[in-house]
Amino acid sequence: MLYYLGGILTEYFGPARLLQSYTVLIVLALYAGFFVVRYGMPHFYRFMPHDRGREFTVNAEAAKGKPTGSGVYFITVFVLMCLIFVPLNVAQIGTLVLTWLMMLTGFLDDRSVMSWGEYRKALLDFVICLLASLLLAYSAMRNAPDGKIYFWFPFLTGQIAVHPILFVVISVVILWASVNTTNCTDGVDGLSGTLVLVALLTMGVIFYFILGHIDIATYLLVPHLSDGASWGAMTFALAGVLMGYLWHNAFPSKVLMGDAGSRALGFYIGMCVLVSGNPFMILATSLIIFINGGLGLVKVALIRFCHISILTNIRFPLHDHMKINHGWSPTQVLIKFLIIQLLATVALVGIIFKVR
Repeated sequence: MLYYLGGILTEYFGPARLLQSYTVLIVLALYAGFFVVRYGMPHFYRFMPHDRGREFTVNAEAAKGKPTGSGVYFITVFVLMCLIFVPLNVAQIGTLVLTWLMMLTGFLDDRSVMSWGEYRKALLDFVICLLASLLLAYSAMRNAPDGKIYFWFPFLTGQIAVHPILFVVISVVILWASVNTTNCTDGVDGLSGTLVLVALLTMGVIFYFILGHIDIATYLLVPHLSDGASWGAMTFALAGVLMGYLWHNAFPSKVLMGDAGSRALGFYIGMCVLVSGNPFMILATSLIIFINGGLGLVKVALIRFCHISILTNIRFPLHDHMKINHGWSPTQVLIKFLIIQLLATVALVGIIFKVR
């Protein structure tokens, strides 16, 4: 909205042209999102459900009784920040709608007296992830000169055409995995939010400074993303509201994001990875999230459907194992996982963009 308003006002007030600068819009969106959540969210605690404790969760009593489902607030603020500060196209509007719907499914489960159950949530995840994959496939084919979908990979200088059906399958898998591993990581105050914040800042920089900049993209032999700057602005807007949430969720937390927050955040990370055109980017953004929560999902699936037991001496999510078996405090879990993720992000981003 402000972008277009700046274009109208420039004729009458020259400095209004700054509202059409993506740098200015990114700063405004990030700071506005932070302050709205930092100062506004506590006023909504009384409207949020309260954590009832989760079975098989370490230190579940510490979270019991706290307001949860705060994702309904900060994800809604994120959508509003994007509508105000970011010029949006069809794919981005669709992403915002689906991110909000993913949040809504989590929030309804948070406030439900009886859990919705794994299979019901899995079906909802699949439907939303499928819709998102179809949206991205349509957008990619419409914007490509030859109407094809392409991926680019490390170690290869060119792009590889991907059949639309294969693209949809890969996209659904990445989105579903990102949603559920991020959800599994939300068990230590500040852990999931901090790791997601690293992912968002990483993707925001990649969108704005690399993929969205035609000269840098050409130099690095990666495809230029014409709307990379607006994707960057969206991503920094979400980073801002997440910082506002983490202000209240830092150990010891006053409020929890619940499924409403973790599922929506995981979904948006997956969308960013797919928009970048390189599915391996998920490792640069979410390696620790995937290890922490993903291995547990694989372990449970193998036991439940194949009757195969693996990693029997390791408790999952991995943060529970480190707390129980190695005596790490919540702060140690957060700081050490964050350090590992930062090291992995720097190394993998370097490999992805330079080893080509």
